[in-house]
Amino acid sequence: MEKLNLRHLRAFLHVARCGSISGACEKVFLSQPAITQALAKLESSVGARLFLRKSTGMFPTEAGNLLLGRVDRALETLEDGARRGARAAGRVNNGGFRNFDQLLTTGQLRGFLALCRTGNYSWAARDLGVSRPSVHRSINDIERVAGFDMFSRSARGIEPTQAGDLFRRSVLLAFEELRQGLEEIELLQGRDVARVVVGSLPLAHSFILPRVINDLAVIRPDVRITVRDGSYGDLLHALRYSEIDILVGALRTPLPVDDVEQESLYVDRLAIVARAGHPLAARERVDAAALARFPWVTPSPDIPTRKHFDALFDGADLETPTRIVETSSLVLMRGLLMGSDRLAIISRHQVAKELEDGSLAALNFPLAGSERDIGIATRRGWSPTATQTLFIRMLREVCAQLVD
Repeated sequence: MEKLNLRHLRAFLHVARCGSISGACEKVFLSQPAITQALAKLESSVGARLFLRKSTGMFPTEAGNLLLGRVDRALETLEDGARRGARAAGRVNNGGFRNFDQLLTTGQLRGFLALCRTGNYSWAARDLGVSRPSVHRSINDIERVAGFDMFSRSARGIEPTQAGDLFRRSVLLAFEELRQGLEEIELLQGRDVARVVVGSLPLAHSFILPRVINDLAVIRPDVRITVRDGSYGDLLHALRYSEIDILVGALRTPLPVDDVEQESLYVDRLAIVARAGHPLAARERVDAAALARFPWVTPSPDIPTRKHFDALFDGADLETPTRIVETSSLVLMRGLLMGSDRLAIISRHQVAKELEDGSLAALNFPLAGSERDIGIATRRGWSPTATQTLFIRMLREVCAQLVD
C-alpha cells in the first residue's frame, strides 16, 4: 500500500468522473500540471495505463475501471469511518475539519495503523522503518485535523479510543480495497499474485478446506492461501477488520454483529462417538443414564456443540458428567477417544475416516435437534476479487457433495 498516494487516487477518481483533467481541477483544488503529474506517478506505481487520452476527453482503460471501483469504495469507506469516529467522539463542529479524511496522507495512515497494532511509538516506528518523531508527527497531525483523540494511554500501553477504533476499521477496510484493486490489475496483465486469507473453525480445517485448497492449486498454482485458526470470536473480529477474507465453519444464529453476512452451504449432523470396542458401542440402544457413567471430551462452553452435551443430561434430569476434558483440538480429541472409554459429541464428517476404518464407532443414540448450518461468513458489502470468488465457488461445490 505504501506505493499508492491518496491524493493521487483522489485526482484519478475525479478525472474519471469528469472525463477531463480541467474538470477535475475544481474538485481537487490542484492545477492541471499537478494532476497530470499525479496521474503519471499513479500509472507508474500500478504498472498499467489507466486512461485513454482522446480529443473528446479521458476514458478509463480496463485496468483503470478495475482500479476506479476499488478507489471509489476505499474513499467512501474512509469518509464513513471519519464520520463515525467524529460522532463517537462527540465532536459537533467544534475543532477539526468536517471531512478530515480528505486531508490525510497514506504515510500518516500507515503510522496510525502501526501504532494501533503495536501500542508503542518506538515499535511502530521500527515496523515502518521510520523515526519515532515521524510517527508522533503523523498521529498529532491526524488528531489535529480530526478534532478528537484517536488514542489513550492505559496500563497496557497506547490504545485506540472508541472513536479511534472506528476510524481504524475504516482505514483497514479502505487499504484492503486498494490492495484488491492492485491484485486485479496484476491478474489482468497475466501476473497471478492473488491472495486468499481464510479463517477456519475446527470442522472446516479437518476436511473441507484441504479439498478446496488442493483443487484450487491445480487451477491456480500461484495463488497464496493463508489459513488462520482460532476461536469464533477472534476470527469474527479478524473478518470485520479485514485481516481475513472469509470465515468458514459452523454458522451462528443470530449473528452477533450486523456488518457480517452468512451463507449456509450444508447441514451437518452430530453423533456421539467412542473407540471401537467401547462398552456402549455394541448396544442396540443407549440411554442418557448409560452415557452419564462415562468420562467425556467436550469443546469449551462457548462452542455450539457444547450446548448439545449440556442439554443431553438436562433433558433426562441427570447430573452432567464432571469427568470431562475441554479441548477444541480435533487431534487431541481423537487421541483421547481412541485411548480411553471417553465419549464425545462430534460431526460425523470430522471423523468420517475413523468411522469408516472402524477405529471409532457412532453410538446408537439419536441427538434430536443437532442439525447445524455449516457455511461461510463475509463482510457485508464485500466485493471479492476473481480469485476469492473462485475460492467461494469451489467451497460451494465441495460442500454440495456433503448434503445428505
